[in-house]
Amino acid sequence: MQNTAILPLFYLPPVGYFSLLQKLGTDFLIEKHEHLAKQTYRNRASIYSPNGKLDITVPVVKGSKTHTQMKDVRISYDFKWQRLHWLSLESCYRSSAYFEFYEDELSRFYTNKFEFLFDYNLELLEWLSKKLKLNKTFEVTTEYFNDIAPELDYRTIMNPKKEEDIVNNKPYYQVFEDRHQFLPNLSIVDLLFNQGPQARLYL
Repeated sequence: MQNTAILPLFYLPPVGYFSLLQKLGTDFLIEKHEHLAKQTYRNRASIYSPNGKLDITVPVVKGSKTHTQMKDVRISYDFKWQRLHWLSLESCYRSSAYFEFYEDELSRFYTNKFEFLFDYNLELLEWLSKKLKLNKTFEVTTEYFNDIAPELDYRTIMNPKKEEDIVNNKPYYQVFEDRHQFLPNLSIVDLLFNQGPQARLYL
């Protein structure tokens, strides 16, 4: 039986995902061989816009829905989603305390084209972990494991539709909280842009 925790790989993962990474230490693997699950954080992230929560989605090539392994899911460039996501991040966080501190490095993820969603998400995760000073190395699964203890299987955690998956909902300052109050478990970039180097202490 597989006895290491297995985590899904998300696009700009929620804050709770990084709290979980901290809790697990070094004893986990990133799932590479599952089928892409629809309407999950695997290709979607939630950020704080002037109008409240805004979901941004990375489009995938048609046919990459249910019967394609994550490692083989290709990103679609039929429309300029990278430009749209970057403009959304800019308009939501330009006035935050630390956006300018990270924007030069982060912007390359919205100018360079990546063929596969898994590779894109993994590079983003590595970059985010470095900025958070988490000192993580990310090992991936070599196959899909069915025989894994339920307490080690995190592949179905943190669904955008289910609020009970929140791991850490302690308030921190957010740019638009005076309009919509504190929104928990948004993308980690919300915490990073608002808290900067203090983000690691929050986790």
